[in-house]
Amino acid sequence: MKYRSTRGQAKDYSFEEAIMTGLSPDGGLFIPQSIPQLPANWRQEWANYSFQQLAVEILSMFIEESEIPREDLKSLVEKSYSTFRAKDVTPVAKVHDGLYVLELFHGPTFAFKDVALQFVGNLFEYFLERRNRNETNGQTHRLTVVGATSGDTGSAAIYGLRNKKNVSVFILHPNGRVSPIQEAQMTTVLDANVHNFSVEGTFDDCQDIVKTLFGNREFNDRHHLGAVNSINWARILAQTVYYFQAYFNLVRTLKTDNIKFDFSVPTGNFGDVLAGYYAYRMGLPVNKLLIATNENDILYRFFASHAYEKQTGPEGGVKATLSPAMDILVSSNFERLLWYLARESDAESNDDKAGQTVAGWMQELKEKGVFRVSDEVVLKAREIFDAARVTDKETTATIRSFYDKYHYVLDPHTAVGVHAAEQLMSRGETKSDEIIISLSTAHPAKFSEAVEESLKTSAGFDFGKDVLPKEFHGLLEKERRVTHIERADPKLVMEAIEKELRQEGISF
Repeated sequence: MKYRSTRGQAKDYSFEEAIMTGLSPDGGLFIPQSIPQLPANWRQEWANYSFQQLAVEILSMFIEESEIPREDLKSLVEKSYSTFRAKDVTPVAKVHDGLYVLELFHGPTFAFKDVALQFVGNLFEYFLERRNRNETNGQTHRLTVVGATSGDTGSAAIYGLRNKKNVSVFILHPNGRVSPIQEAQMTTVLDANVHNFSVEGTFDDCQDIVKTLFGNREFNDRHHLGAVNSINWARILAQTVYYFQAYFNLVRTLKTDNIKFDFSVPTGNFGDVLAGYYAYRMGLPVNKLLIATNENDILYRFFASHAYEKQTGPEGGVKATLSPAMDILVSSNFERLLWYLARESDAESNDDKAGQTVAGWMQELKEKGVFRVSDEVVLKAREIFDAARVTDKETTATIRSFYDKYHYVLDPHTAVGVHAAEQLMSRGETKSDEIIISLSTAHPAKFSEAVEESLKTSAGFDFGKDVLPKEFHGLLEKERRVTHIERADPKLVMEAIEKELRQEGISF
């Protein structure tokens, strides 16, 4: 299995090269040169597999054994998911007939990104150890991981990389735009290789800075940058596993495989729902992937207008909402889907032509803030995708309704997905043999203000008793370490990174 860039200039990368490089040199994102198909007997053979067993089977379809021997891959998977509190890693909970919640928050930082980033951290360590073991010139291979976060990626990356040998991790978050718990989870980790930057600006500003650093050849070569954002293919690949886990979980529970599945996915950067798309393309029987956005709705508007257009307005167009991890102006991973849409509609199934088309669209977006696609592109997307937009008012009402009716506490991001699912059901677009699985991306305790405000009139609700895990007790009072970046300027961030690396004792 080889990997190529969505913009057509980089081809034939190995899995290791794609993962360790992160962002393609041409500015595109790495995708597999082909999507492997499930083996003929997968339903029977995998029916009773654990999450870890499923992960080994699925990951090995994208990773050649010559790169990671199967026994090594098993060890990586076991190590990555030994940190999860749930036996099933990502269990499924029934809320009511026809609607289930896929709980992705049972990892060390109580967010779905642990599923990928525990694995990615171990991958980085595995590849670095092998490179250093095989090094004959005395050189030590290191990785400087740089990432942007709207909340959950940062802490998940930090917990996946803290104390990893020959890895330094730098996480940029928008000052004042993450929840207090999210900020504390990041900034109270005091390991010497962990560095938090609080940037005056939005998440998109932070993400743009990260992309600028990766595009700076001199800086990248000097510090060997690695990516933990979902621009890194390993993030997407690891997340495909829980779609299969959910499928088999419900097949066993319902004792039939004669059912159709819809997945409702709250999404900002498009990585989580893109993982579902790859699962579908591999052969998982998915009927519909519902893209659930908050009021930062570039993805929802794309399906309505056939235009991918940045919002404009105060503070750069990003609206602060109750679901801050989705407060994103441009969804980076959408570029990966665009490549497939271009290839199968406008590019006549030509890989290189698809890359040229995507590169052109991205250039238009950079220069004009918008690009438009043909009707055929949107029709192709609608074969598997639908989209919904959910307001803060609807989010609050959904949190309250689900607690009052079902005694189930939703975080605001999960509430966006659940409300979108209920929209789909209320429109009569689901049949009696269809089941909607809504992805729960974070534990409600991570967004205490939104949850407590939503449930302040609900009889019997006690945040400390019903929601707060013991791991969060005293977290807000712990010692912190964070560097403030006074404006969203790549130069300031590069200077701060090099200052911190010197303090770690690293020469360059």
